[in-house]
Amino acid sequence: MKLVQFYTPELGPRLGSVQDDGKVFDLSAAQPSYASFNALLEWSGGNAAELEKLARQAEARVPDEIEFIYDWLELDRAPSATLPHLMIPLSPPEVWGFGVTYQRSAEVRDADVAATMDSSASIYDRVYHAERPECFFKATAPRCVGPHRPIGIRSDSELTATEPELAYVLGTNRQIVGYTICNDVSAWDLERDNPLYLPQSKIFTGCCALGPAIVTASGGPDPYSLDIECRIVRAGEVIFHEGTNSGRIGRRFEELNECLYRDNPIPPGTVVSTGTGIMVPNEFALRDGDVVEIEIEGIGILSNPAARLS
Repeated sequence: MKLVQFYTPELGPRLGSVQDDGKVFDLSAAQPSYASFNALLEWSGGNAAELEKLARQAEARVPDEIEFIYDWLELDRAPSATLPHLMIPLSPPEVWGFGVTYQRSAEVRDADVAATMDSSASIYDRVYHAERPECFFKATAPRCVGPHRPIGIRSDSELTATEPELAYVLGTNRQIVGYTICNDVSAWDLERDNPLYLPQSKIFTGCCALGPAIVTASGGPDPYSLDIECRIVRAGEVIFHEGTNSGRIGRRFEELNECLYRDNPIPPGTVVSTGTGIMVPNEFALRDGDVVEIEIEGIGILSNPAARLS
């Protein structure tokens, strides 16, 4: 089941379900207490199966009136106060990230370290093979954006890059309740200058884009066999296009959760980004006005313009 949050000028924020034919049902019209994904998550007790059950029940009660059924194409557009449009699919209390979970990421990052530091110590390859994964705090809701909202380019960075990633949403008891797309925007030049600058590389305005939808985990797709693609469009031309598959990830999500929850209280609704297997070359660092498109099989396309922060 695919869930979205969207906005209408008449009714404000809504929770919807996306049908196979591209129609979007207004679940909030059927059950006003489901005003958002976070509200649905709370009503479900953070349980994956219960969340889908409640959403299915609301879906079956959506009124037949045309004003409660939308077309995906009319929602998947730039935000506007006067037109319906997609919103970020949830308001995450926290976003956490895991890095170097793909071999490709380890190889590229170590090559950069060797080229820019006095020591060629393979710190990334060591993490890839280590028992403990790289885990870092990424964002809070105010630092996140949804579809078609600007991602940030740090004002003190000349190499801010996109990191396309599959992400999962947590409920209670370490349950994964759904999957979405995350653009883990990162200032690579800061991190490469010194690993102690990782928080500054990762955390800033517009550092995390999520969407366009959440696919529920209960009865959903196999998260270890999803095709992932990334495109960067500059002045109307695709300057970068590469793909991978989530099956190439080197760690299972249960392993990531075991590390994340260790002595660490994690609230329901937290998003966990699982690392990237697509490493954008340095020459395609983000510029003001670029558009990044990340597509993951079964979830959709997350599109965001890039804007330099001031």
